[in-house]
Amino acid sequence: MSERRWDEVDDFIGDLLIGDDRALQAALKASDAAGLPAIALSPPQAKLLHLIARIRGARRILEIGTLGGYSTIWLAMALPDDGHLISLELEPRYAEVARANAERAGLAGLIEIRVGAALESLRELIDEGAGPFDLTFIDADKPSTPEYFQLALELSRPGSVIVADNVVRDGALVDPDSQDPGALGMRRFHELLSRTAGVSATTIQTVGLKGYDGFTLALVGL
Repeated sequence: MSERRWDEVDDFIGDLLIGDDRALQAALKASDAAGLPAIALSPPQAKLLHLIARIRGARRILEIGTLGGYSTIWLAMALPDDGHLISLELEPRYAEVARANAERAGLAGLIEIRVGAALESLRELIDEGAGPFDLTFIDADKPSTPEYFQLALELSRPGSVIVADNVVRDGALVDPDSQDPGALGMRRFHELLSRTAGVSATTIQTVGLKGYDGFTLALVGL
């Protein structure tokens, strides 16, 4: 099956089940106009994340990797009026775009964007006693995903959900000859998951507008 057909299926799903939200479309357009990388979640992937947050009944969400705030907005739309989302972003320019997008969507009051290296920001959150978070979404630099996960665990509680994106890497996850830092990071991530007590997880392969990849869903033990 061709990638063109994958794209057509995602478009079909988007038209029938997701629709055209002005704030979300504006966030994508503003990100593109600002020259941000075109690596945001596809609409079906983003709505899946939104639904996971709603199913979990999330009131506090942690996002690692903001980019232009597209996934941030989707997650914030799942929160109650007194909910809170903290998103961590390395690049100040990306954070500026994301804040403007959140403001335009009417969600700025729910969203806090912190700028800096995610590992440092996560340690600061731990020191502040900022947790626990009901849902953590990891979508930042791929080689550091194992470290992000370990710190996210410290900010979780029994019943918390952790989702990591881009974990299959076009199949390079299982290529023993791959030297791609992202693929090696995701292999370490899966190995870490396999030996982490009290966490139940699975990884789902995906195809679509974002090509061939996958995501991991982890539940912190009850």
